[in-house]
Amino acid sequence: MVDAMLLDLFRDEVATHLTTIEAGFDALDDEGDDHEHDILDAISRAAHSIKGAARIVDVAPGVAIANAIESLFDAAKAHTAWLTRHDTDVIARGVVALRAIAAASDELLSAESGAAALPAGEVEKITKAINALAKRRRGEGPKAATPPPMMTSMTAPPRPSSPVDSGVFSLARADAALLDLFRMEAETHGAALSNELLVLESDPTAAEPLQGLMRAAHSIKGAARVVGLDIAVALAHVMEDCFVAAQNGRIVLGAADIDILLRATDIVLAIAANVSAMEQWEAQNTDRVAALVRDVEGIIHAGMRRKTDAAAEAAEPVPKKPLPLSEPIVVAHERPERANAPVDRVVRVAVSTIDTMMNLAGESLVEARRFEPVIKAMHKLAQRQSHVTDLLVDVRFGLGDVDPRIENMLDTARSYAAAARRATVELMNELDSYHRRAEDLTGRAYRTAISSRMRPFSDGVHAFPRLVRDLGRKLDKQVQLVISGDTVGVDRDILEKLEAPLNHLLRNAIDHGIESPRDRRAAGKPERATLRLEARHWAGMLTVTVADDGKGIDPEVVRRRIVEKKLVSTPVAEGLTDTEVLDYLFAPGFSTSDKVTEISGRGVGLDIVRSVVEEVGGSVRLQSEIGKGTSFNLQLPITLSVIRAVVVEIAGEPYAFPMMRIEKLIQLSRTAIQTLEGQQYFVLEGKNIGLVPGHQVLDLASTPNDASKLPVIILSDRAHVCGVAVDKFLGEHDLVIRPLDPRLGKIADISAAAVLTDGTPILIVDVEDMVRSIVRMLQRGQLGGIARASAPTQSKRLRVLVVDDSITVREVQRQLLGNRGYEVTVAVDGMDGWHAVRDGDFDLVITDVDMPRMNGIDFVKSVKRDPRTRDVPMMIVSYRDREEDKQRGLEAGADYYFTKSDFHDDALLHAVAELIGTPG
Repeated sequence: MVDAMLLDLFRDEVATHLTTIEAGFDALDDEGDDHEHDILDAISRAAHSIKGAARIVDVAPGVAIANAIESLFDAAKAHTAWLTRHDTDVIARGVVALRAIAAASDELLSAESGAAALPAGEVEKITKAINALAKRRRGEGPKAATPPPMMTSMTAPPRPSSPVDSGVFSLARADAALLDLFRMEAETHGAALSNELLVLESDPTAAEPLQGLMRAAHSIKGAARVVGLDIAVALAHVMEDCFVAAQNGRIVLGAADIDILLRATDIVLAIAANVSAMEQWEAQNTDRVAALVRDVEGIIHAGMRRKTDAAAEAAEPVPKKPLPLSEPIVVAHERPERANAPVDRVVRVAVSTIDTMMNLAGESLVEARRFEPVIKAMHKLAQRQSHVTDLLVDVRFGLGDVDPRIENMLDTARSYAAAARRATVELMNELDSYHRRAEDLTGRAYRTAISSRMRPFSDGVHAFPRLVRDLGRKLDKQVQLVISGDTVGVDRDILEKLEAPLNHLLRNAIDHGIESPRDRRAAGKPERATLRLEARHWAGMLTVTVADDGKGIDPEVVRRRIVEKKLVSTPVAEGLTDTEVLDYLFAPGFSTSDKVTEISGRGVGLDIVRSVVEEVGGSVRLQSEIGKGTSFNLQLPITLSVIRAVVVEIAGEPYAFPMMRIEKLIQLSRTAIQTLEGQQYFVLEGKNIGLVPGHQVLDLASTPNDASKLPVIILSDRAHVCGVAVDKFLGEHDLVIRPLDPRLGKIADISAAAVLTDGTPILIVDVEDMVRSIVRMLQRGQLGGIARASAPTQSKRLRVLVVDDSITVREVQRQLLGNRGYEVTVAVDGMDGWHAVRDGDFDLVITDVDMPRMNGIDFVKSVKRDPRTRDVPMMIVSYRDREEDKQRGLEAGADYYFTKSDFHDDALLHAVAELIGTPG
């Protein structure tokens, strides 16, 4: 048995080369004679590669079919005339057979050298037919009459008695993978049929949509043959013939013809949806499909008769009459120019693979950014080495005349120190360059990974032109749907959730907003209404707009309806603004329609719109002008994978609040806190906002916070507004959402997790869940209050400021002092320390001497000169251990001089205790 890994490689290679062959067919239609030889050569080489791969894994049917195709195209390269349509059908049969071989299971491919992968006799029939074509190309076989471009018989072929007789697969032989392959292909080409038919309706003689329709029908026919769906083969075949007849100018497809072809497209999609239970579906729908096949045949015959009659009357042209109101015109959408536009190949990738790739890209970006502190440390190391070199120079000149050996040793040490500094700087520059490149590459990989979740807006709206067309015809209204922003990228999850809201908005616009042609004409408007569906990126958000130029919404009608439904009293309704009145249209069960139809009137449409949009963190805004039209603007996140969030600190831990769920951020003065019936609140813009401590909501330990102002996040779920007090605002960040392990279940008030750029894990707050928790805890009286003013503590913590340009020294001292109960703040150099001393209240300052911007001696002098800080004890901890260095520090105003060469834990703690005591 062939190794499974080799079979997987074989499948991938076959899929790649079949794509080349199929693309070659399309290119031969488009490129013309100038490029024909290159295209034929590419097809031949692709078939040759498939043949070689099939030999490696010992799949004999693949070898035979690929060899036949290669021989045919080698023969075609030597001649100028191209293959007929009948010939391409034979080749297509070989291509779908190769695709079926690649889709077969390992067991079928391995059994009897792959013979079990196709029905008995199929390989022989295909290779015999293709080889016969090759002989004709070489002039070796009998000259066959060129078949007509369209089959003369339009009747569906009888269902074969067995797969062997028909030369195609049967459903009994097709495995699940093959059926799934057919389903995906039929859905793709079915959507193309629907879209192209709607485009064709607006321009019945356009060549481009007809070409696309013919190809889509042909592809469906080939895919159906592979799985033995004769009912689909017959339908697709007659549709293809119809499109070929239109291409050749023998018929012109009208609105009624498009209706029939759209019904046929619906059947194709229904077959795709029911392929796993095909026998039952076919038993119930055989007569329906047969009637539809006859209807499509009728299009061809009737069209040809019309052509004949028109030719007879060409001498006496009759002026065209305007279309009656009962036959509305529907234009699907504005078709973008696609001439010479490159088309990206599309592959199917599992969602879990994309998510894993995005997580890995995010982690790579985080790891690349870890170089930054290393580079900063190396900068400081280079500075220290410069100080060592300068110190050696000072020592040399300070000693005066010395023994030549000592002088030589000092010179050597200085040389070594200078060389070490140069090596450090070179390494630092190289590392810095690597860091920039790594961050750029990982950043691009990260953004590309995120974009892999995005799909063009057109993928989610391809069904709407058909919806608008059918609904407009049903309601006797002329509607032109214009779709803009087809290529705008939208997160796949958001795109799926948008289908239902947009469906409701379009149906409501046609049913309620757009007037009849007669009313529009009376209002001085074009009889054909314009309905716009637009997507665009704006201000970091996705904006989707549905707008019509209909009659608009009268706020007074809605106001009366609100009172009739007893949602509010008449006086209250009269006091509402027009915006507040229109907001009731989104209320559950609310409708302005007096009757319920299959289209609208149940009062659930706009409620669903708002619910779905808010579910993904978006919002809806309604604007309407009487007589001019109505527009709905949906503001949505561009992706659900990345959010913009405010990061805060609560009880010493970071938490993220999604920006779209935050009403406002404020710094609240404690004196503004008021209490009513045991509940704290504050007044903002004339409204009372309840105030709750964030650590209590999240069930965390409280942390001391004596600041005069409280950072507060104002949250809302429309029904409730509240302010959550936090410890600190840490800034805004773009966070990649990482779902929590499902085994944890639903964690209260938390929706997901993320990682900050420095690698810190962070939890993302579920705002709606938190608001519900706050309301519940308030009702039960479970929330305490926040001190209105900074209350004196019984025992004041001793605060120490550590100033040192070495991150290692700072961290050692911070941990050492913090473990003994001191509250430690750090500064990175003398200037940073000077700002900290002036802004803070410290019991002790510990500083280094050799620091950038301001050295320790100048720092001590600055502190001691300022009347506000001169009483703060100062300790110098330095490598400089000469007596004159200590004297300089003490003369500057230091209360203690401690050398790092004598540094050990107990000595430092003892010195600190001597100066300020121990925490009590």
